[in-house]
Amino acid sequence: MENRQTLEQHAKDIRKLTLHTIATLGIGHIGGSLSIVDALAVLYFDQMKIDPKQPKWRERDRFVLSKGHGGPAVYATLALKKYFPMDLLDTLNVSNTQLPSHTDMNKTVGVDMTTGSLGQGFSAAVGMAVAAQMDHASYKIYTLIGDGESQEGQIWEAALFAGNRKLDHLIAFTDYNKMQIDGVVNQINDVHPLDKKWEAFNWYVQVIDGHDVIQIQQAILNAKAQKGKPSMIILNTIKGKGAAFCEGKVGSHNMPVTKDMAKEAIEGLE
Repeated sequence: MENRQTLEQHAKDIRKLTLHTIATLGIGHIGGSLSIVDALAVLYFDQMKIDPKQPKWRERDRFVLSKGHGGPAVYATLALKKYFPMDLLDTLNVSNTQLPSHTDMNKTVGVDMTTGSLGQGFSAAVGMAVAAQMDHASYKIYTLIGDGESQEGQIWEAALFAGNRKLDHLIAFTDYNKMQIDGVVNQINDVHPLDKKWEAFNWYVQVIDGHDVIQIQQAILNAKAQKGKPSMIILNTIKGKGAAFCEGKVGSHNMPVTKDMAKEAIEGLE
């Protein structure tokens, strides 16, 4: 397993590339991308069984970003893992790009499921976990949802099914940054208490600091050890984490990002 210093460096590299990628386009989902970086660092650089040289390897672990607008952070991670050339990041969301605003398995090497319509990626991950269970497979399905996305009924239908089917191949995360596109979550349609809700659906639940790489690492290890239940790891995060111009701001869901803004933020991460 990787140590704190190494994992934090991976997270820093992903943050820098995410800022660069969105600034190249000039606008993007910066807030919800930066809040999931630490989880991505631990998954892709420490915990997931993957091989960038064999992106369709049957026995690989799968990752589904259900809150698909966080794609820029996933693209930065995949580029660092050498799934595709680094300069491809400069094509985010331009015409005929392989890196659309929301993740697309038919366009981007390393993306396991197309997402964007909130709730649907999570349902797909549950289906993938059913297949793994039926095949007695060794791989895990990881999926990440948003707190605003957690207001979708489809999330809870899939959660009920996964708990009932005891899908222990499934390890999910909630990016609980407390903000969504048009305001603060608890003022729009509060999802608190998330942990009690998931426990009631027969999930193994952990609540952690979503920016502490060691807490994330240990929570994944705990989830892997569970038998007979799917796992939910609730990540207490800050929207826009690591960039002063957007950290903790509702407006960072989708906002203009100039190269100068990104340069200053990247320098702040040094």
